[in-house]
Amino acid sequence: MHTFLEALVSQPFMQHALLGGLLASVACGVAGSYVVVRRIGYIAGGIAHAVLGGMGLAYFLGRSPVGGAIIAALVAALIIGWVSIRWKKQEDTTISALWAVGMAMGVLFIARTPGYNVDLMSYLFGNILMIPKSHLNLIFWLDVGIVLLVVLFFKQLLAVSFDEEFAELRQVSVNFFSQLLLCLVALTVVILIQVVGLILVIALLALPAAIAGQYVHSLSRMMLLATLLGALFTTGGLAVSYQYDLPSGATTVLLTGLAYLASSLGICLWRWWQIRRATQS
Repeated sequence: MHTFLEALVSQPFMQHALLGGLLASVACGVAGSYVVVRRIGYIAGGIAHAVLGGMGLAYFLGRSPVGGAIIAALVAALIIGWVSIRWKKQEDTTISALWAVGMAMGVLFIARTPGYNVDLMSYLFGNILMIPKSHLNLIFWLDVGIVLLVVLFFKQLLAVSFDEEFAELRQVSVNFFSQLLLCLVALTVVILIQVVGLILVIALLALPAAIAGQYVHSLSRMMLLATLLGALFTTGGLAVSYQYDLPSGATTVLLTGLAYLASSLGICLWRWWQIRRATQS
């Protein structure tokens, strides 16, 4: 840990990595709470994997892969949302198709790009240590946009997340806000890809919020606690990976997963003890 703190003080790339993890935790806590409450982890996973197609195409055309990721994520979210509204029974099939086609297109475009071939592993598993300052600025403004939209439409998104029929009775446009929610998730996926990569993004998106949901029952408090947990896990993962020369994305997700398992086990034991105590009294 002492080595990590020294590097954090003296190395700009470590400072960028830490800041990137903290910024990503904001979107992770906000959008991840909706993912857990609405139980749309599979949709988020489909969006995340479809993003590789946009990144590969952008790289092939000499454009920014992050720009391609944003466009692909939003398109995938809108397609899934539209299919969910029109043909609910085809939702799983559509997600699976976008998942597979996006990954396949990304790999093919990257393979056919002339000149130096980009490291595909950095897209799949993330490389927060190489995050540039321009990406930090982008993550910051994406955070601002996500938080602003949630603040402006918190009641509508809350109603849509918990009870769509009640939302319709209150004259809330369920279809519009469902699509908006998926777009927020899509932008968060783009942010987290730069931290943990495409393969592991769903874990960091959902698990901090899932842990928070075990202890608080208010959506706003859940978002706040999930953000703090996300910051803790990304910082801890960065420290451990630097100290022991491990992949940062995988280390972060491993810590997050272990924390979720430990929290779930602790709650189960606590409830078992309460039940046993009640039966004995």
